[in-house]
Amino acid sequence: MQVLGAIALVTGANGGLGKYFVEGLRAQGAAKIYAGARKLEALAELVATDPHRIIPIQLEITDEESVRQASLKCQDVNLLINNAGVGLNQGLIAAPNLSAARAEMDVNYFGTLMMCRAFAPVLKQNEGGAIINMISMVARVNVPFNGSYGASKAAVLSMTQAVRAELAAQKTLVVGVLPGAIDIGMGKPFPDPKVAPEEVVHDALQAVVDGIEDVYPGEQAKQLNEQLMQDPKAVEKSIATFLPA
Repeated sequence: MQVLGAIALVTGANGGLGKYFVEGLRAQGAAKIYAGARKLEALAELVATDPHRIIPIQLEITDEESVRQASLKCQDVNLLINNAGVGLNQGLIAAPNLSAARAEMDVNYFGTLMMCRAFAPVLKQNEGGAIINMISMVARVNVPFNGSYGASKAAVLSMTQAVRAELAAQKTLVVGVLPGAIDIGMGKPFPDPKVAPEEVVHDALQAVVDGIEDVYPGEQAKQLNEQLMQDPKAVEKSIATFLPA
């Protein structure tokens, strides 16, 4: 599938990696970009950069009715980018209660799943298209100080594999993107080498063009992937000692 001429929807487009996805789609010639966010006013500056191509959509991915309405408004989408997510930097045992774990699972797992379910029929009617799910290397090796986030991303990884299998018959490509620490937001405290957000977006969109199902943007993710294939327990023990800056 080509990004040139595609009609995309980006969740969480108002901040973080979402803005970079919108910019990357513009640069690669997407015909229309639906920018989703909980509050439309948060999208005003982004939309102003290209009002003819960037269409603001009010979207709360944890609200089933909001997701349904978005799918009805965006019937021409052939590229869904599930970017919205939340990380609250809580351990699993150290956290004072389960509120962070529940919030992260609600947004990262259930929200992404609801988007996949709602837009699968839309993609089918548009010749299959593609889905990009933003995951993380912590889906494969957890960081204890942010354990509930890693657990939610592990759920997203497993869900991505299952959705990929279910949608294969309708020729929908499902791409899982597993970067290491990204040099924005919650990735700032992590040690180098961090990956630039532009590189994450480039690799994710190139995976759509090349038909690649799993992509590891950045040196850190590629190194971890290789190490996990060789000695996963050693990687687990090493990562377990990491503390944020």
